[in-house]
Amino acid sequence: METVLTRPSAAPVIQALRSIGYNASTAIADLVDNSLDARAVKIHINFAYGESDGMITISDNGSGMDEEMLQTAMNIGSKDPRAKRGANELGRFGMGLKTASFSLGKRLSVLSKKDGVYNERCWDLDHVSECNEWQLFTRIPEEVKAKMGDIDSESGTIVCIDKLDRFMGYGGKRKLKETSFYNKVARINRHLEFVFHSILEKSEVEMFINRKEIVPWDPFMRYHPNTMEGEMQMLRINENRIKVQYFILPHASHLTEPEYKKAGGYKGWRDHQGLYIYRENRLLYFGDWMGLFPKDAASQLARVRIDLPNAADSDWQVDIKKSGINLPEDAKRRLEAISSIARKVSRDIFYFRTQPGPRNPSIKGSLNTWEQAGSEDGPQFILNRNHPILSELLKNLDDENAKLLNLYLKFVQLGSPSNIIDSPKVPEEEVQEVPDSQKELVIQFAASMLKLHVADNEEQLFNILLTQPAFDGLNRATIKAITTEANLIVSN
Repeated sequence: METVLTRPSAAPVIQALRSIGYNASTAIADLVDNSLDARAVKIHINFAYGESDGMITISDNGSGMDEEMLQTAMNIGSKDPRAKRGANELGRFGMGLKTASFSLGKRLSVLSKKDGVYNERCWDLDHVSECNEWQLFTRIPEEVKAKMGDIDSESGTIVCIDKLDRFMGYGGKRKLKETSFYNKVARINRHLEFVFHSILEKSEVEMFINRKEIVPWDPFMRYHPNTMEGEMQMLRINENRIKVQYFILPHASHLTEPEYKKAGGYKGWRDHQGLYIYRENRLLYFGDWMGLFPKDAASQLARVRIDLPNAADSDWQVDIKKSGINLPEDAKRRLEAISSIARKVSRDIFYFRTQPGPRNPSIKGSLNTWEQAGSEDGPQFILNRNHPILSELLKNLDDENAKLLNLYLKFVQLGSPSNIIDSPKVPEEEVQEVPDSQKELVIQFAASMLKLHVADNEEQLFNILLTQPAFDGLNRATIKAITTEANLIVSN
């Protein structure tokens, strides 16, 4: 079959690559990934403001690139995403350096040094648009190179982005003011201390923004004595080993005001709940249950960490920006089970402050009057029958009165506003199928109403039973059938 070799026009493709969907924070994080892949242990990110333009530089002391390596790195699509990568390697598509840089500005200059030898390349999108060709400069403009500085170590790389039209409005009518420029830098700092917190905590890597060190922000508050850590679980999903562990943050009553504010993160407590997905210790996605559950206030203490190897990228559909991801079908059921436990514990703590202290690992709320039910299908809250006051009271009652008190408490529980649910309407003349446990409850309650003379005839008894929240789903025919079978019908 005949084929024709085509070459896409440079100008429109470059503009499309600029619109993949990065924001400034995700773009800078993607550029930092390249330094980490080069085994850098010191990474300096600098933002310089200018009246008409600014400059962003990312310099590292990594392995550097010779001329061939640098040319490959500057090619559009320099990697096959299907190729097997080395352990801990963060890059996948060979696109991040270019697409992340182009989302910030129109000129990308790279100066790299390997074994003492410098190499350089430069993409200028104004030039590409003008000639509509993939023309890559082999030299960096001298005025730009002078601002980039030298590489002090034997090997390393400096990435420079200027003509910052997307970042600060270069070439347009509305340029970012200096205060807004550095506010944006501060937001990027918060993003990096979050995305790379595991790498900064577990390795010798140091990162700086404008010479100020980036301090890792741990979303799981593992340093706090009242944080609960679930058991680490190893799952095998499509031949890849996945690590999953949930964390339950402390109740607000255990936190100082600064701790509470910091733990909420830049999105707030509610929007930081959910799954946290890492690849090679680099955060990819967070702050959502990804369709497994809706967000709710009571689950805001639950955060579930999932660690993937880079070989799982295809299964989890990691995108170029490393900020979009999809759960594989094989993972959903198992993650739902683990997350359900985390949400249950979060709700216990959120509602009842049953937070364990460092010396008290039990999470049973023995002094709470109410507890959350284990099932989400039935009553949401149940009375704590082990409360010491209730236990003492029952010990001092005879069997008959203890039985009556327990029956009353059961109806208090079932009549709680939080436990009342809408029941489907059924034909009044149709006798429903009712579980034996509910039949027994009807009989106990009806017998008590008759014994206490609250009801003196059949009509009164039926009206009382039909108005109880506990029997909201039962119709008159069913109530009559149950009481008749138990010989509880009284004469008019």
